[in-house]
Amino acid sequence: MQTIKLNLKRRSYNIIVGSNIIKFLGEYIAKLNIGRDAYIITNASIKNKYGKALNKAIKQSGFTVRFKLVPDAEESKSIGIVSSVIKDIVRYDKKKRIFIVAFGGGVIGDLAGFIASIYKRGVPYIQVPTTLLAQVDSSIGGKTAVDLIQGKNLVGAFYQPRLVFSDVAILKTLSLKQLQSGLAEVIKYGIIKDWQLFAYLEKKYQDIFSLKEPTLEFIVTRCSSIKAKIVQQDEREEKGVRTILNFGHTIGHALEVAGNYKVYNHGEAIALGMLVASDLSKKLKFINNETLQKIENLIKAVGLPTKIQKVSIADIIEAHYRDKKFIGKKSKFVLLENIGMVKVVEKIPPKIIREALRKRF
Repeated sequence: MQTIKLNLKRRSYNIIVGSNIIKFLGEYIAKLNIGRDAYIITNASIKNKYGKALNKAIKQSGFTVRFKLVPDAEESKSIGIVSSVIKDIVRYDKKKRIFIVAFGGGVIGDLAGFIASIYKRGVPYIQVPTTLLAQVDSSIGGKTAVDLIQGKNLVGAFYQPRLVFSDVAILKTLSLKQLQSGLAEVIKYGIIKDWQLFAYLEKKYQDIFSLKEPTLEFIVTRCSSIKAKIVQQDEREEKGVRTILNFGHTIGHALEVAGNYKVYNHGEAIALGMLVASDLSKKLKFINNETLQKIENLIKAVGLPTKIQKVSIADIIEAHYRDKKFIGKKSKFVLLENIGMVKVVEKIPPKIIREALRKRF
């Protein structure tokens, strides 16, 4: 079991990574003194697989438990779902000290964290991520949000959890597509900050698909450590440090929106977004073709897409103008200088962006 400290003074918390550790969750929560009544937001599939284990782990430490199920889809990140869940919390929250548990992947984590941030102007919550993508990325750092039809994550808040508890044994029930989606974010961490991690993935990615626990623990711990260091330098993305975590996300999020969240899952969209960002980096002569090819080869090797289909360039461009990283009409992209090193570039001409996109069709 590994413990990573994310140091944000009064908002500091631990990220716990291990295998078959869910049974210890109640003990960790008890140490936080955040309440006695656990309101667990999850979906039916996760509850059916792990609900009994989670219920037992929390109740044996003296907590009450209530499960709230939401749909297993990006559509759960909506104002309508937020409203319905809060109404349920209000009915439940009588003579109680509740805290919220986000028990699921990135969608559940974003939704539950956002609800925790606005209910009673903020109640404690913890993240128990159940997908590779959530364990390595979205459960850490306090970004919470829901979507609007016009764009992804347009309504949200920075609101840190009190604990992130990543049990890699849970990853063994993920589908191949879910593992591939999570690997997109793992590859991202290698590209932006850790060339050794990137090289490790080139050699060991098959071990992830084979669900070898030492490999899973290694990559979850490594990515969690990288993100923790970045977030504690720039919690609210005001200094430009945290912005590098958005590598591949400007076009990636636009792809999700352009496809109405049905054509590409998050990891597939981010893989394509990273390739477009790499193409932009080559066009601007920040990297050479060899570096671009290494990235494309790894993305292709893990089974993620390298070509865009079923959405139009016009729709992608339109969606990317609504990206949160835009300031007025000024674009902002995270581009590559080398594997393990990126920088933020503004005011890229629209013509260059379109040319990079066309290469992926």
